[in-house]
Amino acid sequence: MGFLSLIIALLIEQVRPLQNNNLAYSTVRAAARALDRNFNAGESQLGILAWLLIVVPLTLGTWAVFFLLVRLHVFLGLGWDVLVLYLTLGFRQFSHYYTDIQLAVANNDLAEARRLLTQWRGRGNPGFSAADLNLSEISRLAIEEALLASHRHVFGVFFWFVLLPGPSGAVLYRLADYLARAWNDTADARPDGPDEASAAEPFGRFARRAFWIIDWLPVRLTAVGFAVVGNFEDAVFAWRNHATQWRDASRGIILASGSGALGVRLGDAHSFQGGQTAGADTPAESIQGIEASPAAMRSAVGLVWRSLVLWLVLLFLLSAAGLLG
Repeated sequence: MGFLSLIIALLIEQVRPLQNNNLAYSTVRAAARALDRNFNAGESQLGILAWLLIVVPLTLGTWAVFFLLVRLHVFLGLGWDVLVLYLTLGFRQFSHYYTDIQLAVANNDLAEARRLLTQWRGRGNPGFSAADLNLSEISRLAIEEALLASHRHVFGVFFWFVLLPGPSGAVLYRLADYLARAWNDTADARPDGPDEASAAEPFGRFARRAFWIIDWLPVRLTAVGFAVVGNFEDAVFAWRNHATQWRDASRGIILASGSGALGVRLGDAHSFQGGQTAGADTPAESIQGIEASPAAMRSAVGLVWRSLVLWLVLLFLLSAAGLLG
Protein backbone atom coordinates (compact mmCIF):
# COMPACT_ATOMS: atom_id res chain seq x y z
CA MET A 1 0.00 0.00 0.00
CA GLY A 2 2.84 2.39 0.81
CA PHE A 3 4.39 2.19 -2.65
CA LEU A 4 1.05 2.76 -4.39
CA SER A 5 0.21 5.66 -2.07
CA LEU A 6 3.48 7.39 -2.88
CA ILE A 7 3.04 6.99 -6.63
CA ILE A 8 -0.53 8.30 -6.59
CA ALA A 9 0.32 11.26 -4.32
CA LEU A 10 3.29 12.28 -6.50
CA LEU A 11 1.19 12.05 -9.67
CA ILE A 12 -1.63 14.12 -8.19
CA GLU A 13 0.85 16.71 -6.96
CA GLN A 14 2.35 17.05 -10.43
CA VAL A 15 -1.09 17.62 -11.96
CA ARG A 16 -2.49 19.83 -9.18
CA PRO A 17 0.24 21.43 -7.07
CA LEU A 18 -0.63 22.15 -3.46
CA GLN A 19 -1.04 25.83 -2.64
CA ASN A 20 0.97 27.16 0.29
CA ASN A 21 -2.09 28.85 1.81
CA ASN A 22 -4.17 25.67 2.00
CA LEU A 23 -6.35 24.96 5.03
CA ALA A 24 -4.06 22.32 6.57
CA TYR A 25 -0.94 24.49 6.43
CA SER A 26 -2.81 27.57 7.65
CA THR A 27 -4.20 25.63 10.60
CA VAL A 28 -0.78 24.32 11.63
CA ARG A 29 0.77 27.78 11.28
CA ALA A 30 -1.98 29.32 13.40
CA ALA A 31 -1.60 26.63 16.08
CA ALA A 32 2.19 27.07 16.17
CA ARG A 33 1.84 30.84 16.51
CA ALA A 34 -0.77 30.48 19.24
CA LEU A 35 1.47 28.12 21.23
CA ASP A 36 4.43 30.44 20.74
CA ARG A 37 2.38 33.41 21.88
CA ASN A 38 0.86 31.72 24.93
CA PHE A 39 3.70 29.43 26.07
CA ASN A 40 6.86 31.31 25.14
CA ALA A 41 8.04 32.69 28.48
CA GLY A 42 11.71 32.12 27.71
CA GLU A 43 11.84 28.64 29.26
CA SER A 44 12.90 25.48 27.45
CA GLN A 45 10.46 23.31 29.47
CA LEU A 46 7.52 25.23 28.00
CA GLY A 47 8.97 24.72 24.53
CA ILE A 48 8.98 20.96 25.14
CA LEU A 49 5.35 21.06 26.28
CA ALA A 50 4.28 23.17 23.29
CA TRP A 51 6.07 20.83 20.86
CA LEU A 52 4.39 17.78 22.39
CA LEU A 53 0.98 19.46 22.33
CA ILE A 54 1.08 19.95 18.58
CA VAL A 55 3.19 17.04 17.31
CA VAL A 56 1.93 14.12 19.40
CA PRO A 57 -1.84 14.60 18.87
CA LEU A 58 -1.51 15.18 15.12
CA THR A 59 0.88 12.27 14.60
CA LEU A 60 -1.11 9.81 16.70
CA GLY A 61 -4.39 11.14 15.30
CA THR A 62 -3.16 10.52 11.76
CA TRP A 63 -2.24 6.94 12.68
CA ALA A 64 -5.60 6.35 14.48
CA VAL A 65 -7.62 7.52 11.48
CA PHE A 66 -5.56 5.27 9.21
CA PHE A 67 -6.07 2.30 11.53
CA LEU A 68 -9.84 2.82 11.65
CA LEU A 69 -10.18 3.34 7.90
CA VAL A 70 -8.14 0.24 7.07
CA ARG A 71 -10.40 -1.82 9.32
CA LEU A 72 -13.41 -0.55 7.36
CA HIS A 73 -11.84 -1.06 3.92
CA VAL A 74 -8.29 -1.17 2.60
CA PHE A 75 -9.07 1.44 -0.08
CA LEU A 76 -10.20 3.90 2.57
CA GLY A 77 -6.80 3.50 4.21
CA LEU A 78 -5.16 3.99 0.82
CA GLY A 79 -7.14 7.17 0.28
CA TRP A 80 -6.06 8.53 3.68
CA ASP A 81 -2.43 7.69 2.87
CA VAL A 82 -2.67 9.57 -0.42
CA LEU A 83 -4.35 12.61 1.13
CA VAL A 84 -1.77 12.98 3.90
CA LEU A 85 1.13 12.42 1.51
CA TYR A 86 -0.32 15.01 -0.86
CA LEU A 87 -0.24 17.51 2.02
CA THR A 88 3.27 16.61 3.21
CA LEU A 89 5.25 15.35 0.19
CA GLY A 90 6.02 16.87 -3.14
CA PHE A 91 8.40 18.44 -5.64
CA ARG A 92 6.04 21.21 -6.62
CA GLN A 93 6.27 22.80 -3.16
CA PHE A 94 9.66 24.17 -4.23
CA SER A 95 10.35 23.22 -7.85
CA HIS A 96 8.47 26.15 -9.41
CA TYR A 97 11.15 28.54 -8.13
CA TYR A 98 13.91 26.35 -9.53
CA THR A 99 12.16 25.93 -12.89
CA ASP A 100 11.50 29.67 -13.21
CA ILE A 101 15.14 30.47 -12.37
CA GLN A 102 16.28 27.97 -15.02
CA LEU A 103 14.00 29.63 -17.57
CA ALA A 104 15.21 33.12 -16.67
CA VAL A 105 18.85 32.02 -16.95
CA ALA A 106 18.17 30.35 -20.31
CA ASN A 107 16.70 33.66 -21.56
CA ASN A 108 19.73 35.60 -20.22
CA ASP A 109 17.40 37.47 -17.87
CA LEU A 110 19.69 37.66 -14.85
CA ALA A 111 17.58 40.37 -13.21
CA GLU A 112 14.58 38.03 -13.09
CA ALA A 113 16.76 35.14 -11.92
CA ARG A 114 18.11 37.30 -9.10
CA ARG A 115 14.60 38.38 -8.12
CA LEU A 116 13.33 34.79 -8.01
CA LEU A 117 16.34 33.54 -6.05
CA THR A 118 15.96 36.38 -3.54
CA GLN A 119 12.30 35.50 -3.10
CA TRP A 120 13.05 31.79 -2.73
CA ARG A 121 15.94 31.97 -0.28
CA GLY A 122 14.33 34.92 1.43
CA ARG A 123 11.55 32.67 2.73
CA GLY A 124 14.02 31.13 5.18
CA ASN A 125 16.53 33.98 5.32
CA PRO A 126 14.80 37.38 5.11
CA GLY A 127 18.11 39.25 4.92
CA PHE A 128 19.28 37.45 1.77
CA SER A 129 19.68 39.36 -1.50
CA ALA A 130 20.87 38.02 -4.86
CA ALA A 131 21.14 41.51 -6.38
CA ASP A 132 24.92 41.34 -6.97
CA LEU A 133 25.29 37.66 -7.92
CA ASN A 134 26.69 36.53 -11.27
CA LEU A 135 25.45 33.63 -13.36
CA SER A 136 27.64 31.01 -11.65
CA GLU A 137 26.63 32.16 -8.16
CA ILE A 138 22.95 32.14 -9.08
CA SER A 139 23.28 28.62 -10.46
CA ARG A 140 25.18 27.41 -7.39
CA LEU A 141 22.72 28.80 -4.86
CA ALA A 142 19.75 27.50 -6.85
CA ILE A 143 21.28 24.01 -6.89
CA GLU A 144 21.99 24.16 -3.16
CA GLU A 145 18.41 25.23 -2.41
CA ALA A 146 17.01 22.53 -4.69
CA LEU A 147 19.05 19.73 -3.10
CA LEU A 148 18.14 20.82 0.43
CA ALA A 149 14.49 21.38 -0.46
CA SER A 150 14.26 17.99 -2.16
CA HIS A 151 15.44 16.45 1.10
CA ARG A 152 12.97 18.36 3.29
CA HIS A 153 9.96 18.06 1.01
CA VAL A 154 10.56 14.65 -0.56
CA PHE A 155 13.20 12.32 0.86
CA GLY A 156 12.85 13.13 4.56
CA VAL A 157 9.08 12.70 4.35
CA PHE A 158 9.52 9.55 2.25
CA PHE A 159 11.78 7.80 4.77
CA TRP A 160 9.62 8.53 7.81
CA PHE A 161 6.49 7.53 5.89
CA VAL A 162 8.09 4.13 5.32
CA LEU A 163 9.32 3.77 8.91
CA LEU A 164 6.08 4.46 10.81
CA PRO A 165 2.60 2.93 10.33
CA GLY A 166 0.25 4.63 7.94
CA PRO A 167 1.12 8.23 7.02
CA SER A 168 1.97 9.19 10.60
CA GLY A 169 5.71 9.34 9.87
CA ALA A 170 5.15 11.91 7.11
CA VAL A 171 3.20 14.11 9.54
CA LEU A 172 5.86 13.73 12.25
CA TYR A 173 8.67 14.78 9.93
CA ARG A 174 6.91 17.78 8.40
CA LEU A 175 5.71 19.08 11.77
CA ALA A 176 9.16 18.68 13.34
CA ASP A 177 10.76 20.44 10.37
CA TYR A 178 8.30 23.33 10.47
CA LEU A 179 8.46 23.89 14.24
CA ALA A 180 12.27 23.79 14.27
CA ARG A 181 12.25 26.69 11.83
CA ALA A 182 9.17 28.55 13.08
CA TRP A 183 10.28 28.67 16.73
CA ASN A 184 13.86 29.70 16.04
CA ASP A 185 15.17 32.89 14.49
CA THR A 186 17.97 31.23 12.51
CA ALA A 187 17.60 30.69 8.78
CA ASP A 188 18.42 26.99 9.00
CA ALA A 189 16.99 24.79 11.74
CA ARG A 190 19.58 22.04 11.52
CA PRO A 191 22.29 22.23 14.20
CA ASP A 192 25.58 20.40 13.86
CA GLY A 193 24.56 18.04 16.64
CA PRO A 194 22.17 17.72 19.57
CA ASP A 195 24.30 19.94 21.78
CA GLU A 196 24.43 22.71 19.19
CA ALA A 197 20.73 23.38 19.80
CA SER A 198 21.79 25.22 22.95
CA ALA A 199 22.51 28.20 20.71
CA ALA A 200 18.79 28.50 19.91
CA GLU A 201 16.42 30.58 22.02
CA PRO A 202 15.14 28.57 25.02
CA PHE A 203 11.59 28.10 23.74
CA GLY A 204 12.68 26.71 20.37
CA ARG A 205 15.64 24.72 21.68
CA PHE A 206 13.80 21.42 22.02
CA ALA A 207 12.14 21.76 18.60
CA ARG A 208 15.55 22.28 17.04
CA ARG A 209 17.13 19.35 18.87
CA ALA A 210 14.15 17.07 18.16
CA PHE A 211 14.33 17.76 14.45
CA TRP A 212 18.09 17.08 14.41
CA ILE A 213 17.39 13.65 15.92
CA ILE A 214 14.46 12.93 13.60
CA ASP A 215 16.44 14.07 10.56
CA TRP A 216 19.70 12.28 11.44
CA LEU A 217 18.99 9.10 9.46
CA PRO A 218 17.08 10.70 6.52
CA VAL A 219 19.94 13.14 5.90
CA ARG A 220 22.37 10.27 5.48
CA LEU A 221 20.00 8.21 3.35
CA THR A 222 19.47 11.19 1.04
CA ALA A 223 23.24 11.53 0.70
CA VAL A 224 23.53 7.80 -0.06
CA GLY A 225 20.91 8.15 -2.79
CA PHE A 226 22.78 11.04 -4.43
CA ALA A 227 26.01 9.04 -4.31
CA VAL A 228 24.47 5.90 -5.84
CA VAL A 229 22.81 7.66 -8.78
CA GLY A 230 25.62 10.17 -9.33
CA ASN A 231 29.41 10.00 -9.31
CA PHE A 232 29.73 7.52 -6.44
CA GLU A 233 33.45 7.81 -5.70
CA ASP A 234 33.50 11.62 -5.69
CA ALA A 235 30.30 11.80 -3.66
CA VAL A 236 31.61 9.45 -0.97
CA PHE A 237 34.99 11.21 -0.92
CA ALA A 238 33.37 14.64 -0.49
CA TRP A 239 30.98 13.32 2.17
CA ARG A 240 33.70 11.62 4.21
CA ASN A 241 36.29 14.37 3.98
CA HIS A 242 34.45 17.66 3.61
CA ALA A 243 30.90 17.45 4.98
CA THR A 244 32.08 18.54 8.44
CA GLN A 245 33.67 21.68 6.97
CA TRP A 246 30.20 23.16 6.56
CA ARG A 247 29.02 25.27 9.49
CA ASP A 248 25.97 23.02 9.61
CA ALA A 249 27.06 19.37 9.39
CA SER A 250 23.64 18.02 8.37
CA ARG A 251 23.42 20.53 5.55
CA GLY A 252 27.03 19.74 4.73
CA ILE A 253 26.33 16.00 4.32
CA ILE A 254 23.66 16.63 1.68
CA LEU A 255 25.59 19.33 -0.17
CA ALA A 256 28.94 17.53 -0.03
CA SER A 257 27.39 14.34 -1.39
CA GLY A 258 25.46 16.30 -4.03
CA SER A 259 28.56 18.27 -4.97
CA GLY A 260 30.59 15.11 -5.50
CA ALA A 261 27.77 13.33 -7.30
CA LEU A 262 27.38 16.25 -9.73
CA GLY A 263 31.06 17.20 -9.93
CA VAL A 264 30.00 20.80 -9.20
CA ARG A 265 31.46 23.18 -6.62
CA LEU A 266 28.89 24.00 -3.94
CA GLY A 267 29.23 26.30 -0.95
CA ASP A 268 31.21 29.51 -0.56
CA ALA A 269 33.48 30.93 2.13
CA HIS A 270 30.50 31.89 4.30
CA SER A 271 29.20 28.31 4.28
CA PHE A 272 32.22 26.73 5.91
CA GLN A 273 33.83 26.56 9.32
CA GLY A 274 36.24 29.43 9.76
CA GLY A 275 35.43 30.70 6.28
CA GLN A 276 37.50 27.97 4.62
CA THR A 277 36.36 25.81 1.74
CA ALA A 278 39.13 23.23 1.91
CA GLY A 279 42.01 21.93 3.92
CA ALA A 280 45.20 23.93 4.11
CA ASP A 281 47.05 21.60 1.76
CA THR A 282 44.38 21.10 -0.89
CA PRO A 283 42.93 23.72 -3.26
CA ALA A 284 39.17 24.13 -3.02
CA GLU A 285 38.70 23.54 -6.76
CA SER A 286 40.06 19.98 -6.56
CA ILE A 287 37.55 19.16 -3.84
CA GLN A 288 34.42 21.03 -4.87
CA GLY A 289 34.45 20.37 -8.63
CA ILE A 290 33.81 22.81 -11.46
CA GLU A 291 31.86 26.04 -11.10
CA ALA A 292 28.08 25.82 -11.21
CA SER A 293 26.36 26.66 -14.49
CA PRO A 294 22.94 26.34 -16.18
CA ALA A 295 24.04 22.90 -17.41
CA ALA A 296 24.76 21.90 -13.82
CA MET A 297 21.26 23.05 -12.87
CA ARG A 298 19.83 20.60 -15.39
CA SER A 299 22.08 17.85 -14.02
CA ALA A 300 20.85 18.54 -10.49
CA VAL A 301 17.25 17.95 -11.60
CA GLY A 302 18.25 14.60 -13.04
CA LEU A 303 20.14 13.69 -9.87
CA VAL A 304 17.09 14.30 -7.68
CA TRP A 305 14.71 12.41 -9.94
CA ARG A 306 17.07 9.44 -10.30
CA SER A 307 17.45 9.31 -6.53
CA LEU A 308 13.67 9.28 -6.09
CA VAL A 309 13.34 6.46 -8.62
CA LEU A 310 16.03 4.52 -6.76
CA TRP A 311 14.17 4.70 -3.44
CA LEU A 312 10.82 3.93 -5.07
CA VAL A 313 12.28 0.83 -6.72
CA LEU A 314 13.74 -0.32 -3.40
CA LEU A 315 10.38 0.25 -1.68
CA PHE A 316 8.62 -1.69 -4.44
CA LEU A 317 11.01 -4.59 -4.04
CA LEU A 318 10.53 -4.61 -0.27
CA SER A 319 6.75 -4.47 -0.67
CA ALA A 320 6.81 -7.29 -3.22
CA ALA A 321 9.03 -9.41 -0.97
CA GLY A 322 6.62 -8.85 1.91
CA LEU A 323 3.64 -9.92 -0.17
CA LEU A 324 5.40 -12.99 -1.52
CA GLY A 325 6.69 -13.92 1.92
